[in-house]
Amino acid sequence: MPAFEFASPRSLQDALKLFAQPGTVRALAGGTDIIDQLKAGRRNADLVVDVKRIPQLQRLEFDSEGLHLGAARCCTDVHHNRDVWQRYPALAESAGLVGSVQIQNRAAVGGNVCNAAPSADTTPALLVHDAKAIIASQRGNRVVPLTDFFAGPGQTVLQKGEILLGLLLPPPPEHSASAYLRFIPRNEMDIAVAGVGSYLELDPATHIVRKARIALASVAPTPVRARAAEAALEGRTLTEDLIEHAGEEAVKAAAPITDVRGSAEYRKELVKVLTRRTVRICQERITGVSTNGRH
Repeated sequence: MPAFEFASPRSLQDALKLFAQPGTVRALAGGTDIIDQLKAGRRNADLVVDVKRIPQLQRLEFDSEGLHLGAARCCTDVHHNRDVWQRYPALAESAGLVGSVQIQNRAAVGGNVCNAAPSADTTPALLVHDAKAIIASQRGNRVVPLTDFFAGPGQTVLQKGEILLGLLLPPPPEHSASAYLRFIPRNEMDIAVAGVGSYLELDPATHIVRKARIALASVAPTPVRARAAEAALEGRTLTEDLIEHAGEEAVKAAAPITDVRGSAEYRKELVKVLTRRTVRICQERITGVSTNGRH
């Protein structure tokens, strides 16, 4: 591994000074990605800054604005938090799929986001909950919708001197639910061949979809919203035919590649299946009525 300097600040102010220094400065939130990338030469660094000890980056709090999730809070804490399960189940599910249990104990949701891998499991769950990225620098904070955070594979809109401070998820209303599913060749410790997060708000009397969000992983250069599928659902009564149609519409957002884990056509078919399944799970979580295992 090439040599680099290392720092472990205890305050946000000290950290931001370090990130503003000349040269390439990298954040270490958990280290499960960046250390391997440095070893393999896929990234370089003059200085690596461990941000785990900064209180603001360890937030996991709920208030009237919603969920404040610090960028360095580990996946294990998110996955096991009862309030996250109740309000943001897709996020709780996805946080429990990042690598092994040991990796989840170190890896941070914010790190998973900043790694900007198209296959990141937590990102679709965050996108369907309309998450916002809170970005900090010595100039102050700025807020970016997570839909605008990704600039390409492994690339984000973070500029020199900036770090991801945390994520803000607005409070979900009543009669809403989310879900995340992925397909992997192995049972665990693999990256998604395709992943889908879905979110629904239903009118309790009519079952008309008030709001829909669907986001895809591993089928485009960045995580993407399936806006055609969302539009197909919103304003309509949720029926089996509509769910089937939403799966077809979700594929319009996919631009997958063919690689050793699956062909482009295979990934498109997975998008259809996973979209339908996650929408049905949302329906079940809202209504309490099983869809009888339909796929």
